[in-house]
Amino acid sequence: MKKNQRAVMDVVFENATRVFAFLVFLLLAGIMVSLAYGSRASIAEFGLKFLWTNDWDPVKHVYGALVPIVGTVVTSFVALIIAVPVSFGIALFLTELSPAWLSRPVGTAIEMLAAIPSIIYGMWGLFVFVPLFQAYIQPHLIDFFAPIPVLSKVFAGPPFGIGVFTAGLILSIMVIPFITAVMRDVFEVVPPMLKESAYGLGGTTWEVVWKVVLPYTKHGVIGGIMLGLGRALGETMAVTFVIGNAFNLPDSLFSPSNSIASALANEFNEAGGMQKSALLELGLILFLITTVVLALSKLLLLRLARDEGTSR
Repeated sequence: MKKNQRAVMDVVFENATRVFAFLVFLLLAGIMVSLAYGSRASIAEFGLKFLWTNDWDPVKHVYGALVPIVGTVVTSFVALIIAVPVSFGIALFLTELSPAWLSRPVGTAIEMLAAIPSIIYGMWGLFVFVPLFQAYIQPHLIDFFAPIPVLSKVFAGPPFGIGVFTAGLILSIMVIPFITAVMRDVFEVVPPMLKESAYGLGGTTWEVVWKVVLPYTKHGVIGGIMLGLGRALGETMAVTFVIGNAFNLPDSLFSPSNSIASALANEFNEAGGMQKSALLELGLILFLITTVVLALSKLLLLRLARDEGTSR
């Protein structure tokens, strides 16, 4: 009897876990279908040109997604450019260089940054960072890059303080705790014998990290970076405070612009008709962007796993 009960419990447990797994796919499919259904009017009206049209005029009922798409991609890219090396340095310090009495409080402080609500980051960015950046940092950056042919256009424009670069910088501060936590955890699972052997052969700390730790943990490191990218792509309130909320293609990193999430936060509450449908289509585009990013990261991880052990 007990043996039969165990068999029944095993079957019930297996099927229950299978249902939970498929429930995730059902939720994703439901979200995508609801977004597509809600944006059907915008899709029928504007078609594919919605993706490369930069007009957004609720009065004339003309809508295009180019500005929010560009703002989302650029701010997320800026955030990763800043956050990845900083997170790597913090994780490296905590796992390889920091004394034991310091690594725990520093690690706890990093984790506490992840618990701060995004609206607090946005308020801090708007009322504290933006005035300081506008008065003391941005003018010097503009003057410094002015003689350089390409960078003079990237870092140009009047020092408003708010803009794409500011939004990316605030996003980088927000994603650093997530990327750092993942990198620190995967660095700590490296077998001590591997590192001690490398040090015994005369390797420096950088050589041990570059030739032993990173090859051993590259999957986890890439996963942490993708986690940070997903966080940056979907962030709403912090970006809404500091990006400028202007439906204009940014002329430089210092130009005010808009993102998909900030456009939804600003307009969805009062939207109706075609405007609401266009906003839902923006949400669908953001959903597809994050899906493509995660799929590409998965393909990259599979490629790295396939190439392990092969000679270059």
